[in-house]
Amino acid sequence: MLELVTAGGWLMIIIIASSVIAIAICLERFYTLNPRRISPPHLLASVWKRLNAGDMDASALTELRKASPLGRILAAGLLNSHHGRDVMKESIEEAAAHVIHDLERYLNTLGTIAAIAPLLGLLGTVVGMIRVFAEIMVRGTGNASALAGGISEALITTAAGLTVAIPALVMHRYFTGRIDEIVIGLEQEAIKLVDALHAGDRSD
Repeated sequence: MLELVTAGGWLMIIIIASSVIAIAICLERFYTLNPRRISPPHLLASVWKRLNAGDMDASALTELRKASPLGRILAAGLLNSHHGRDVMKESIEEAAAHVIHDLERYLNTLGTIAAIAPLLGLLGTVVGMIRVFAEIMVRGTGNASALAGGISEALITTAAGLTVAIPALVMHRYFTGRIDEIVIGLEQEAIKLVDALHAGDRSD
């Protein structure tokens, strides 16, 4: 492995660093984008039960807000529920925007790695071929080892760039799809709360 890195030239350091960052992001997002952590089962039922019992005071709202992303959204709606259905929906949408922003954290970086890794490999190819032609100009075509070194550098960096880019792109698409599913679930739970509190106050 070390021989491949050495043969690939200095661009291999950047490609390897990109792969380490991509792996770290994937592990972090796998942990963070757990639907049960973001939208705990039966949370809405628990909130509704406490509302009916008159037990949803300021401390309970603070606890709800800190418990989970869904809790943040529901707490924002409950804080403004007495202002009417439209105001409650607006507050929920505002809180949801912040939650979605948190869910999408680091995905831009992962997408950037997926985009630039093949370009780094291509740059390695260009650098390697320049080295090959420089050797040909100086020594002619008789030095096979020098020519092989340049071609090797070109091929190794190209392969390394693609090896990093393909999984990064796949995981970026996967996490984007998972976030979309989570957001739909959050919206459904929030709508249930709005409808339950303002069942006779529909303006849309």
